[in-house]
Amino acid sequence: MASQPPPAQAVRLSPALQRKGLRGRTLLLIAAGLVVLLIVPTVLVPTVLFPPKPPSFAEDIALPEVALTDHTGAAFTRRGFTDHVTIVNFIFTRCDNICPVTTMKMRTVMDRTGDLPDIKLVSITVDPAHDSVPVLANYALSHGADPDRWRFVRGDIQAIRALVEQSMRVGFDTVGTLASGAPNISHSGHFLLIDQRGHLRGYYDSDDWGRVETLMRHARWLSHHPPR
Repeated sequence: MASQPPPAQAVRLSPALQRKGLRGRTLLLIAAGLVVLLIVPTVLVPTVLFPPKPPSFAEDIALPEVALTDHTGAAFTRRGFTDHVTIVNFIFTRCDNICPVTTMKMRTVMDRTGDLPDIKLVSITVDPAHDSVPVLANYALSHGADPDRWRFVRGDIQAIRALVEQSMRVGFDTVGTLASGAPNISHSGHFLLIDQRGHLRGYYDSDDWGRVETLMRHARWLSHHPPR
């Protein structure tokens, strides 16, 4: 008959070791309590009692109805500026100076705001005679634009001028030709911020990266605090 293993015996800690274990748990609870006491008055209370101030927006200009087309061939109307936050810039695909830089910065804005899909981007061409839907589609593809968030828009030149110059108050004009022979169209490098109502709220100089950071911060604030 096989021998049976001896029965297990409970390990008995000495009173000294038991007291040491209790002291360790007590110290851990005290440390956790101190952390809570530090966090509540220094972080939670100021956040509740003194919430961050809303941004001070310089503009509140309602945009009009528009009848344009985006790079996928879809109609672009005023609804393209409503029910979400929109960041706008101006480009033309044959531009070889400011546009590649501002488009790269718009791509950075798209990437940096990817956690908020209700922040959209719109690039408006100021050379619609050349920038057809296929041309804009290739331009969008070459810059990695997310078609769900970033639209490249064209239309009749008069419609573009009415929106850009009259409503958005941003001028553009042809000032000679580029080395490539394409027209040199002088236009703004500013980014524009549009709220969920389709109201223009501010201009942000893309040459100043600090202003682009401010733009993204303001866009995030509007995303969380839609105007009523």
